[in-house]
Amino acid sequence: MNAPIGREIPPPPASKPLQDPTRARLRKLDTKQAVTSEPLWLQRILIGAAVLYLFLLLFVPLLTVFAGALEKGIAAYLHSFGDPDTLFSIRLTLLIAAIAVPLNLTFGVAASWAIAKFDFWGKNVLTTLIDLPFAVSPVVSGLIYVLLFGKQGWFGPLLDAHDIKIIFAVPGIVLATIFITFPMVARELIPLMEEQGKEEEEAARTLGASGWQTFWHVTLPNIKWGLLYGVILTNARAMGEFGAVSVVSGHIRGMTTTLPLQVEILYNEYNYVQAFSAASLLCFLALLTLAVKAVVEKRADRARKDAVTAPGKG
Repeated sequence: MNAPIGREIPPPPASKPLQDPTRARLRKLDTKQAVTSEPLWLQRILIGAAVLYLFLLLFVPLLTVFAGALEKGIAAYLHSFGDPDTLFSIRLTLLIAAIAVPLNLTFGVAASWAIAKFDFWGKNVLTTLIDLPFAVSPVVSGLIYVLLFGKQGWFGPLLDAHDIKIIFAVPGIVLATIFITFPMVARELIPLMEEQGKEEEEAARTLGASGWQTFWHVTLPNIKWGLLYGVILTNARAMGEFGAVSVVSGHIRGMTTTLPLQVEILYNEYNYVQAFSAASLLCFLALLTLAVKAVVEKRADRARKDAVTAPGKG
């Protein structure tokens, strides 16, 4: 039957949604209980096993190092750092890190930008070569430099003719450290740059920005937290590297001993307090690295969340 002209037809009453008993019960369940189906006793066993594993393999060695360093008191602990050879090893370790980190930072940024932003012949080969230090033992990498630059190596006679020392000298330690640590920055930046794409850089170039302006004002702000994270890992590995440095250094006290090598020398001489004191310094550097790493990860996550929510706010 047609409604009278001029009268508005009222909308039909809203239908009441059907209540699914199963769905209603699931809403009342705790989120964690709804997601995980393992029984509580199994969860506690897994957590306990993980905590026990960390305690035995991480906390016990750390406690042993600090207990050995403080065995004869705080005065002996501080006095151990007055040894000239230990002081030299600390200075040499910082010098090696100060050389290796900026070089690998430059290489990592350049390689990551090339791999993530451009297509070129040999791209897969370059990506594979970046991962090479992860696959090769540090001792083997140190031996490679000995075979290249040692007295019996390929370039040994040429270096001897010009009185240039690389093996059993500081340059060899620098080369070995650079080789071991150069994937760190690149491996952090390549996935990040590939995920971000190259639309922003192309837009900047379209607006007239030069290559350097695009890098400083577009690319670098987007990768700054990943870059800092890679630098932290590179610095930590450079200061703590032992295997490759041990092969190329020659263990010459006061000349080619970094802090990890000095720990080994002191321990082999049964000078346990000084050895554990030097090792405790490496532990402090490792803990500081972890703290800075946690802060960087937190800020990177916050920046990533802000970047996701920013378009919605606009």
